[in-house]
Amino acid sequence: MAQRATVYDVAERAGVSIATVSHTFRQPGRVRPETRELVLQAARALGYVPSGSARGLAKGRSQALGLYAFDMFLPSDLRATAESIDELVQRELKGLDDARRFPLYVDEIQRGFEVEARRAGRPVMLGSGASRDSLDSIDLAGSVDGLAIFPGDAARDLLEHVGRGVPVVIFSSPPMHDPLHHITVANEAAMRELVDHLVDHHGRRSFAFLGELAAPDIGARFRGFQLASAAHGLPVPEEPFDTTVLTEDSLRTLRDAITSGDLPEALVCATDQLALTVLDLLARHGIRVPEDIAVTGFDGILAGRLSQPTLTTVRQPFASMGRLAVRILTDTAAGLTHPKSYVLPTRLVIGSSCGCP
Repeated sequence: MAQRATVYDVAERAGVSIATVSHTFRQPGRVRPETRELVLQAARALGYVPSGSARGLAKGRSQALGLYAFDMFLPSDLRATAESIDELVQRELKGLDDARRFPLYVDEIQRGFEVEARRAGRPVMLGSGASRDSLDSIDLAGSVDGLAIFPGDAARDLLEHVGRGVPVVIFSSPPMHDPLHHITVANEAAMRELVDHLVDHHGRRSFAFLGELAAPDIGARFRGFQLASAAHGLPVPEEPFDTTVLTEDSLRTLRDAITSGDLPEALVCATDQLALTVLDLLARHGIRVPEDIAVTGFDGILAGRLSQPTLTTVRQPFASMGRLAVRILTDTAAGLTHPKSYVLPTRLVIGSSCGCP
């Protein structure tokens, strides 16, 4: 590959100083039109492209915003075998990809983030990784003016350390007494509304909550489930019926209940992805939804609207969450203040998995 042209090459070809070349690209108003045209002609002839990182160093900031995820993949993605491009193309053209793999809620937030960043004239840098206890896992923070992070179990002190260098927004994270910004939804209230619907409209009286409580938003949904159960005079569980995660060996407790015939009247799942997996499992055992048992989710992803039966769930305003994160980061970088936490509203979405027509 040919060596990349530098600002020195352009200056020599145009017969000007390197400061003039720099001003031509960064502050063109400071350069006479005829001189600016000489520099631009030299740059075109040499194939010179100004360095974004160099401009960022000169300004003390990069203008870019970062979006970081730890390991937001489905088990099916991680188990995927190596395929040739021809095999991948043919499988995709035949529609053999599972519709529930896209969009995940992270995809919808990312779209909102990128749309708002474009509106603000800010480039977006994406990062991901698996390490949760090292600053190297979020090296993106050193290259951006602000960083939005999808939930993960990264050490809190790590995130706070990053937040001392650049503004940080954490999605699906409840208000906390820390220097970070948090964006979440009204998880407890939404779950109470969902349980109210199952009791008041369908007369369901026995429930089981499925979900792993490590994530703060799932914990809030379980608390809402407990409060709703108490309000209706139903047994209040101290822990979820099945604290499953989406792995090859998930839903053990539910599988045992299916085998023993000891199922409740409704399965309240912490996420849509989990609810869709539950629908698959029940169907394989000949258990009808909603005739034999009701199933609900939480998130409102597209796959829930395409499933059979369609999924009763709670819709989160994902695109708005992404756009809000950009506004927080750009305003904070500009010295403006924002509330540390935002709790956005949700909407109950009625499908047929609860028993509604």
